[in-house]
Amino acid sequence: MNKFQKKLFISLIVLAILTPAGLILPELFKAGDAWGEWSSDTLKEQLGFIPAGLQRLESLWSAPVPDYNLGGEDASMIVQIASYIFSALLGIILVGGFILIFSRLIRVSKKESV
Repeated sequence: MNKFQKKLFISLIVLAILTPAGLILPELFKAGDAWGEWSSDTLKEQLGFIPAGLQRLESLWSAPVPDYNLGGEDASMIVQIASYIFSALLGIILVGGFILIFSRLIRVSKKESV
């Protein structure tokens, strides 16, 4: 691992550890949902209506782990924080693994074409 890769890896770990800030800060300041993460019900309260596009596409995708929370809706803050960090690390591992495999496939195909 070269110097750049080490810095990148450390930066990604720091960002993964900071992911619960989006959960902690709104709770700390009693701000409600994080900006842009509103449900259609919340939007209806704020705007007085649900945008037609959102209403039409709302059921198109359902997150495999809603709110990145492995402990359910009533989980403690510690469980929610751990879930956020776990989700971030899992995402880093999956994307990093995909990039590693893809780059090796490209490298192999270049060697075969020479």
